[in-house]
Amino acid sequence: MTDNISVSGYARIIAYIQALSIYKLNLNLNNTFSKFSTEGKVGVIGILVIILMAVFAPMITFYPPQKITGDSLEAPGSVHILGTDELGMDIWSQICYGARMSLTIGLAVAFISGFGGGALGVLAGYIGGHADQALMRIIDVTMALPSFPLLIVISAFLGPSVLNVILILVLFSWAKPARIARSQTLAIKKNSYIIAARNYGASPFYILRKHIFPEVMPVLFVLVIGISSHAIIAEAGLAFLGLGDPTSKSWGMMLNSATSFRSIYFTPYWQWWLLPPLFMLIILLLCLAFISRDMERILDPKLKIKKGI
Repeated sequence: MTDNISVSGYARIIAYIQALSIYKLNLNLNNTFSKFSTEGKVGVIGILVIILMAVFAPMITFYPPQKITGDSLEAPGSVHILGTDELGMDIWSQICYGARMSLTIGLAVAFISGFGGGALGVLAGYIGGHADQALMRIIDVTMALPSFPLLIVISAFLGPSVLNVILILVLFSWAKPARIARSQTLAIKKNSYIIAARNYGASPFYILRKHIFPEVMPVLFVLVIGISSHAIIAEAGLAFLGLGDPTSKSWGMMLNSATSFRSIYFTPYWQWWLLPPLFMLIILLLCLAFISRDMERILDPKLKIKKGI
């Protein structure tokens, strides 16, 4: 009986701690959102709308994106909200499912290169020595290379594939987060509390986990948003050039198909075939830019001091 009571009491304590953690997380998110400017709030709402559109694409579309469901180049109407392309595929379905591709590539590249490159930079900056020097030389070479021409060449060599596009974009995106994380680590590890922790026998893993990574993470988070924008633009550019995955309906592939149509600019077809994916790319990139600017202002205390915030 006593054991049952103690177990139930322990379960209540665990549930209370979990509820308190969720409440604190919601409070922190609300406080952060309240510090956003009007443009930043519009950007957050816009990103949420695009994410919801991508997640619930099967529910808000009437046709599969790669199925012929109408006549060629139908004008927008009640049957096809944004009309159809030259094959008779619904453009609204392609827009919704194309959001999945843009977000998947942008987030995958941003997280792998942002946090992966940042982790390499932190480790190199903390360890120092030959490992640090070797990483810096690799970063210098990577950042000196002309990225987009090499993206085109490597994409053409490896072939069109979503995985290949992600790997290529990561290859040219990890250097900047690694360099910035390294410089932040070199500055942080000179602080007196880091030296004191090391003198008292704290392990490198403990120092990195408790002190250095929490200090570097806000900077990496801002960089991740910027990298996602770059990745989305690069993927759209590669798809526009015909180097994307032809089996996936991304916004870049839609632009490639529309501009490949010879008489696109001499007919009204561009109004519902070319403009929707172009507008969606612009809206997504503007939302990410607004969020990145506000996150940098909120998370960087030095920037607040400079601007007198």
